[in-house]
Amino acid sequence: MPNDEERRSRAREGRTRSVGRTWALPIAVLLGAALFVFATSYTLDHRFFGGPHDHSAENALERFLDFDPVTITDAISSLAGNIATIFGIVVTVVSIIVQLSADRYTGVARMFLRDRVNLGVMGFYLVACVVGVWTSFSLHHDFVPRAALLAMMGMTTIGLVLMAPYFGYVFWFLEPMNIVRRIRRDAIRQAERGAAARDPAEIAAAQSSTLGGMEELTDLTSNSISGKDKIIASGAVDALRDFALAYLELKPRASEGWFRLGEGLRDNPDFVAMDPESLVDLEGRRTWVEWKVMRQYLGIYNEALGSMRDINYLIAIDTRYVGEAASRAGDAELVGLVYRFMNSYLRATLNAREVRTAYNVLNQYRLLVESLLRDGSADAAREGVRHMIYYGHVSFDMKLTFVTETIAYDVGTLCQQAHELGRADQDEMLSQFLELDRPLRSQSQESALLGVRKAQVKLAAYYLWRGEEARARRIADDLRDEPPARRAQIRAALEGVTTKDFWEIIDRGRNFEYMPPEQRACMATFFSWLEPRGV
Repeated sequence: MPNDEERRSRAREGRTRSVGRTWALPIAVLLGAALFVFATSYTLDHRFFGGPHDHSAENALERFLDFDPVTITDAISSLAGNIATIFGIVVTVVSIIVQLSADRYTGVARMFLRDRVNLGVMGFYLVACVVGVWTSFSLHHDFVPRAALLAMMGMTTIGLVLMAPYFGYVFWFLEPMNIVRRIRRDAIRQAERGAAARDPAEIAAAQSSTLGGMEELTDLTSNSISGKDKIIASGAVDALRDFALAYLELKPRASEGWFRLGEGLRDNPDFVAMDPESLVDLEGRRTWVEWKVMRQYLGIYNEALGSMRDINYLIAIDTRYVGEAASRAGDAELVGLVYRFMNSYLRATLNAREVRTAYNVLNQYRLLVESLLRDGSADAAREGVRHMIYYGHVSFDMKLTFVTETIAYDVGTLCQQAHELGRADQDEMLSQFLELDRPLRSQSQESALLGVRKAQVKLAAYYLWRGEEARARRIADDLRDEPPARRAQIRAALEGVTTKDFWEIIDRGRNFEYMPPEQRACMATFFSWLEPRGV
């Protein structure tokens, strides 16, 4: 992994290459082409077509610089007019482009006016206009201010040549993805400044600026969802994730004042509606920044639900990334917060009866719990399994049986993962898994119960394959009261799946019911335990 100095060095090299491509090369090419055409034609005129050499100029350059005060009066006046005209064209074109972008994306005009390049170019044209005005009044019948005149000619030339690359820069500056990256970068900088500050006023200002950056990304995402622009919406969602991950790196170095909610935060709609006790808890847990990020995610998630499902999947993925980073950093409070928002995604999805979205969100939920298991966060992993079991029951009550079946296979996979990692709490997870089907047994929805039972049998076959007979027998004891016809149906369904690839394209990449041949062969032993004695 590169250290901070290497990253800064690479960033400087990248900026140098960018400046070269954006400014130096186009200006050099245009200026060189103009000078070449003029110098060549003027030299030809000087040598062959310029009339008799009745003056002391020995070469074309000396002849060019031999300004006549009488004949250049109009030329000097036109220089000032030319640079003013160029400035007017630049301002007009740029204003139109910025206004069109500002109508769609919040804060673009403010961002444009803070950019050093834009300020520098506008400042150059203003200076050139002022110099042109003063130069036009400095000519006398017996005196030509050659240095001032050459400077004005050079500035006018640069102003003309600068137009093309500057327009290119403005278009690049206002590209939606560049706006997204710029907002994210500014928000990170404000968070760094505020986290390192000690003065309450400076901290409060940085908190407000950081909050504003997150809300700008949310507004940009919402506008993109309304306009069906998935690429920009995805970029803004990822920018919130990148901000959260960058913030987690600087969070350990933050001062205590940074975690207290200043007046700018308490007046924000997302905070002002919270119960005072919840605000105190937020301060104590030191998670107001992450809470705000995921509160933005929840708003976007609800807005995209049913209209742009890919954004729902992406939010679940990015929330998982934040949870995994929190686990690696040992931030248990943030892991709990991630769970709360993942649960909120599931609740909103089930209420909207978006089965396929729930299927994909659960995939990210399972991956998060797997990561927690690998990191040794046993308590957090068990908590995740408990939440999944709960939503399995909720989905069953809502008659969304496929979601219940999905949860069954996901929890079975987590039990298998816990065994592979040698977790001491795997028996507790198995007990939770065996509780999933209990509310289903007294109901009439056979498909849901059948799916859960198949997931449990699949786990039992895995235990037998790995020599864990005691755990397999626990599952057998739980299934012993199942009707023989249902047991036969479960066995036939599982034995009939011999390929891991589902016949449709799915994100999970594997058929729920697939087992390796060695694992599948263990089902014969398992089902033999369920046969009545003497049969």
